[in-house]
Amino acid sequence: MADLEPSRLRERLIQLTRDLVLIESTDDRADERARCFQLIRNHLDEVPGLEIQMLEKNGYETLLALPRGIETPQVLLCGHLDVVKHIVPGSYQSTVEDGRIYGPGAGDMKGQLAIMIELIRHFGRISPDLSLGLAITSDEERGGESGVKFLVEEYGLRAGVAIIPDGGSLNDVTVEEKGILHAKVIASGEAAHAARPWLGANALERLMVSLQNIREAFDSFYPDPDGPDAVDPEDTNTHWFPTCSVTILATSNDSPNRIPGEAEATIDIRFIPPFTSGEMLAKVEGLLSDGVRVEKIVAAEPTHLDPKPLFLEITEEVTGAPARLVKACGGSDGRFFREEGVPVLLSRPRVGNLHGRDEWIEIDSMLSYFEICRRYLERVLGEETR
Repeated sequence: MADLEPSRLRERLIQLTRDLVLIESTDDRADERARCFQLIRNHLDEVPGLEIQMLEKNGYETLLALPRGIETPQVLLCGHLDVVKHIVPGSYQSTVEDGRIYGPGAGDMKGQLAIMIELIRHFGRISPDLSLGLAITSDEERGGESGVKFLVEEYGLRAGVAIIPDGGSLNDVTVEEKGILHAKVIASGEAAHAARPWLGANALERLMVSLQNIREAFDSFYPDPDGPDAVDPEDTNTHWFPTCSVTILATSNDSPNRIPGEAEATIDIRFIPPFTSGEMLAKVEGLLSDGVRVEKIVAAEPTHLDPKPLFLEITEEVTGAPARLVKACGGSDGRFFREEGVPVLLSRPRVGNLHGRDEWIEIDSMLSYFEICRRYLERVLGEETR
């Protein structure tokens, strides 16, 4: 078919990805997220028989595109258009070098959005009534509570299987994801002049003591670097232990000669079974010094994904290498579908430098991933796709 001619498909994927990267669809730019949705709609409006709805929860929009008359598609493609914020002016640019598309969000996950859009366009031309849907959310980087969680728990969206190209790699299909706990560690004290520290209680120092306690506790989970379970940076299966990172440190104090009366830190904990988010929160609480407390922001339990054997077979067909079942340190929106028993397929093209200004996605692997999905959809959705 003309729309699948490789050079033409390559051009479309590159151009659409770059157009999407240029849009600063961050959490603080609702206008840019709306502009990104409009660009996507411009590419979907011409698909015959496709009904597009714009849903909203807590100020975050979701695009849901389903074939007319089908509420529960046999296959649902799912992704997100929100990207992390970069404060350096001019960050949201795109270049093509050495077979890669570079730019913020290229690999997480605007390149994958381009692939899903082209898949919908392709199959929409073959059969407008095909049981294939698309959901695009705008809050995944914030935890997905107002996106996929809303779609699944409140809107009631279900599917035979969900394809979410937001983890793993081209031959790496994710089977396990760590649980997530985002929390604030909040310290209270008593402000005083820094020249007379005995008259106050330094909230920042209290916070530092607690953070050091937390760090030492989580450092104990790391395997012996000289032992058989040592971490290999290239093998995510060796990263299977709990971690904690301090991501934000803040105080309202703006004077160099004043002891702060309040301070807080945000921590990002990733954990594995048999731990639960409640146990992780209790562990942190037990490590806090006087005047310090913890507040949960987002919590999600570890997820088992159980990919379809057919998808693994087709991955090997297309790439010439066996699919590898991997564990992931990060999380995805797949957990919300799994909680309702919906199978999830989680792999993607080759990507790198995620959340960096020089984030990238490899173009050849985009074409390979498109072909993996195309063949899988043809076989799952039957003769009407031919």
